Amino acid sequence: MGDDRSLGRPATVEALQVDDEELPARELKGRIGMAVAVVAFAVALLVLWQVFRPLARGSQFYLIIFLAGTLPLVFLAYRARLGGNKDRPTVLDWILATATLVVCLYPVSPLGGGYDGFLNRQGLLEPADIAFGAVLLALVVEACRRTTGLALPIVCLAFLAYGYYGGLLPQSWPIAHAGLDFSQIVDALYNSGSGFYGTPLDVAATYIVLFTIYGAVLDLSGASRFFVDLSVAAFRKSRSAAGRTAVAAGFLLGTVSGSGTATAVSVGAVTWPMLRRAGYPAEQAGGMLAAAGVGAILSPPTLGAAAFIVAEYLDVSYLTVLGWAMIPTVLYYLGILLAVEIDVRRFRVRGLDPPPVSTLRLLGRFGYHFSSLVLIVVLLALGQSATRAVVYATLLAFALSFLDRRSWLTPPRLFGALSAGVRSVLPVVAVCAAASIITATTTKTGLGAQLASLLVRGAQAVTSNPTAVLALTVILAAVALAILGLAVPVTASFIIGWVIIGPALLALGVPAPAAAMFVFYYSVLSEVTPPTALAAVGASAITGGRTIPTMWQALKYALPAFLAPIAFVLTPAGSYLLARGPFLDIVWATAAAIVGVAALAVATGGWVLGVGRAGTPSRVLAAIAGLLLLYLEPLTIGIGIALLTVAVGWAAVDCRRRPPPDDPAPAPTTADRSPLPATTDQPPADEPTATPPTPREARDETDRSAVAPSEARDETDRSAVAPSEARDETERTVSSSPVPPGAPLRSNGDRDTTHTEDRG
Repeated sequence: MGDDRSLGRPATVEALQVDDEELPARELKGRIGMAVAVVAFAVALLVLWQVFRPLARGSQFYLIIFLAGTLPLVFLAYRARLGGNKDRPTVLDWILATATLVVCLYPVSPLGGGYDGFLNRQGLLEPADIAFGAVLLALVVEACRRTTGLALPIVCLAFLAYGYYGGLLPQSWPIAHAGLDFSQIVDALYNSGSGFYGTPLDVAATYIVLFTIYGAVLDLSGASRFFVDLSVAAFRKSRSAAGRTAVAAGFLLGTVSGSGTATAVSVGAVTWPMLRRAGYPAEQAGGMLAAAGVGAILSPPTLGAAAFIVAEYLDVSYLTVLGWAMIPTVLYYLGILLAVEIDVRRFRVRGLDPPPVSTLRLLGRFGYHFSSLVLIVVLLALGQSATRAVVYATLLAFALSFLDRRSWLTPPRLFGALSAGVRSVLPVVAVCAAASIITATTTKTGLGAQLASLLVRGAQAVTSNPTAVLALTVILAAVALAILGLAVPVTASFIIGWVIIGPALLALGVPAPAAAMFVFYYSVLSEVTPPTALAAVGASAITGGRTIPTMWQALKYALPAFLAPIAFVLTPAGSYLLARGPFLDIVWATAAAIVGVAALAVATGGWVLGVGRAGTPSRVLAAIAGLLLLYLEPLTIGIGIALLTVAVGWAAVDCRRRPPPDDPAPAPTTADRSPLPATTDQPPADEPTATPPTPREARDETDRSAVAPSEARDETDRSAVAPSEARDETERTVSSSPVPPGAPLRSNGDRDTTHTEDRG
């Protein structure tokens, strides 16, 4: 997290530049950095002004000005290629930024006949209009390439080619259309409410940018430091403390960043030393961090950017979307916490000494940081718009910063927070503008309805049973969204998925909220879906673990999030998991889903809490039980409970039959006797005892223990000091370690898992 006094800006804001939406940005300094910050600050003031005093010329006029203020900054803040100049823009970057400013302002400038004159030419653009629109189209695609890579620009170009050459397709093909000429394409993008200035950019310019500003202010007010310290103090002597701390910190920090990858990296930077000393293998810890980070996008009160688009597309309030996300969030974190408890027993994780500051003391001193989050929900419940609610919450966070002298938001720091908030939204602006190319093309050609029809007809070709058709369509849709998410960012994945897959689900009678949340969840879960899984990549960079195994571990932790959205749409009772329906129906559906998640945890973890190791038969039965329980029909729920009971009983019988291990528990090493990682309780009786280390492993352990005292002091200090100071201490500790920078960090749990008979 970080104290801006030592780093110049908050670590969470810095981590936002490793977002799920973008590639690494330049680190602008000096006069250029100040110039970019000034422009970003001016855009922030415009955004805040628009909330209370909207521009008289209307929403599209505001979006033109907003795009003109943000899109040029992309060419200054992002390199043309990863190996390019990291510190300052090139001459080409300045040319592109200037050209972007000119073509963005053309519709409102006298050069284009003024705003009213430009609108009057809709459908009848002049050659100059077409030329400026074509240049903006090319610049939007290039800005998207700089911030996200090649995948989304290629998809955009494919849709453009389809719009232009679609008339050449055989008219007997379902996706054939009359064809669009170039002027029609430019008109749809440049002078239409469904193009560049459509819903995606509108959401970015109103909701998303305000929440990024709020996150930056909240972080600078000391909230990030408090959230991590509270997570550390909350679990104290529990052997699960390290894992629970990482999960809780991910949930709390998600309110600041709203990004899965950024949250995973931020939490990992602070909690990985704690996880390593507790005995977590690097890949296991990385998977946990990635899953906890992605949960930040799925969790109220600040969901990911796509959630605002859900509210806009369905014409509902943001509070309604928050209500839909409540039960799935509980299921998601329940699955992660159950996996954490199972891993504690499987990997013989050790407890940590409690921090010197108690939870009650932290809440009493810094608990006010929760007040701005609560204020958002209260104001939404009272009928305030989401934009005003987040602005009032930002003002409250600013005022509360003066309760802690270390976090006073003085004018320079406030300037930095507003600038950082706008700069954090630059990749989202590029993605939303590029995604508008896809939405405009599907609208003009009718492609969305045609592809949805093809999806349904493909399922009907396999079976005529309505239930089976729906199930097969849902499975095909889930696979399509997972593949789409491998190539494009979350926001674009949702937009594309909604215009193509949404109509297919609606045609089969799925309620619009269930269909939208299904597409939303599978768009978000691309963050932990191999082989890209950006959150897992970021987490593995922190832990030093192998990337692909980290991805699979993240997938294991996030499994409930993959199955719960299918439950939304397969049966009418699935809507109860979105808190839509009678209260008692919501209760029984939630209870069934909770038991289903517990069954899946047994299947993936290979352990029954309170019983012991689950063998292969028990795990297979538990997996089938979990799937049946999530179907949410009385018959399947009854069968699922019966199968789960059999699985637990089978595991209990196996544990009683299995002879106790002959090997003694591993002797404590020097590191085990250090103050921080000391074991605070004995392993349960049902837990297997690991094989003692070999002489070479013992020597390695002794070498690592040489730095344990300083590491112990570092960990103790971290709970009471600013996160930046903790990170400084961690860096000094790592620098004294014999492990070379960038090399995988070997954990004490690596030795134990080598001899564990069931890796799960």
